[in-house]
Amino acid sequence: GTLTSSTTTKKIMDDADAQEREHFQRIVRAFKSYRHQILKKVTEKEGYIKTLPPHHQSFLESYKSHLDKQRVCIEHNAEIIKLIIKDVENMFENVQHDPLNTEDELGNNLLAPDIEKVQSTIRQIVRDWSSSGEHERSQCYGPIINQIELLFPQDQVCAQDINILVPGAGLGRLAYELARRGYACQGNEFSLFMLFASNFVLNKCRGLNSLRVYPWVHSGSNTLLNSDQLRAVTFPDVDPSDLPPRSQFTMAAGDFLEIYTEDGVWDCVATCFFIDCANNIVAFIETIYKILKPGGYWVNLGPLLYHFADQPGELSIEPSYEEVKRIVLGIGFKITVEEMGHSTVYTHNARSMLNYEYQSIFFVAQKPF
Repeated sequence: GTLTSSTTTKKIMDDADAQEREHFQRIVRAFKSYRHQILKKVTEKEGYIKTLPPHHQSFLESYKSHLDKQRVCIEHNAEIIKLIIKDVENMFENVQHDPLNTEDELGNNLLAPDIEKVQSTIRQIVRDWSSSGEHERSQCYGPIINQIELLFPQDQVCAQDINILVPGAGLGRLAYELARRGYACQGNEFSLFMLFASNFVLNKCRGLNSLRVYPWVHSGSNTLLNSDQLRAVTFPDVDPSDLPPRSQFTMAAGDFLEIYTEDGVWDCVATCFFIDCANNIVAFIETIYKILKPGGYWVNLGPLLYHFADQPGELSIEPSYEEVKRIVLGIGFKITVEEMGHSTVYTHNARSMLNYEYQSIFFVAQKPF
């Protein structure tokens, strides 16, 4: 899977676009400051313990040695993050980014949500590319893959002539799985957090389970055992380069609405936990309709956790599923499959005392011939 920077994506990655470059630098800074910021939190806890009454401190001896072990895990994660951002400056052809500052200068103007996103990127690796994420993938990607194999059976179609688009592809596993089954598949992703990590896994990772992360080390809340917080996850659980000889698998960087403007080119659009990432969900649905070939299918699974609902400075509409369905039909789709209440989780920690579960909607919609 190569990360394409075709003319379609050149526009948003245009060198002249200073704002884009500033955004790029900001995300790299967030990754680079991971080690410093997360270790700082551990140091603060240790400092707090020293201010407590001596007899309280004596009860916290084993907790203190647990904090030491957390440091080791954080250092390991920091090594993986170094690998992820190693060559990102050259990730997009024809785009030169300025050399990046040293770690010391990174503390300035860092946004807390950015550090949170670096942590969630580590959890995404677990979701998409480890055997620990297998159950979650079977819940989320399983129904989509099964449905696509029903719609485009290998014994009746030439799989490599079926063009499938996966917008909001994240770290690319769903798109990879479709390509592995022989379909021509393109993943599309806007978030640089995801693009950096997917570029790393898809283009740099070799050897099964050759790398390790500690995805749960960042949060002490709702932890049953010390060992739960310190447990490692190895990845990748498959070799990302292990695709059929003539397979077509690409990842395109950029805004879904800006890149995909050509009418009637895709046989199938597969969306998983994606449509609620829009400020205006109508624009997403309309674009999906437009880019599908007549007779083409949209396969969707996910909840409606509207991404921009509570973000300061962002406008957002949050229609219920009832309204969303009305829009889907109004734009011209025919809904051929509709299932409520698909239990799905998202980058969840199976051993935590707290778990969120979505009752996701699954549907297939066809664009009429």
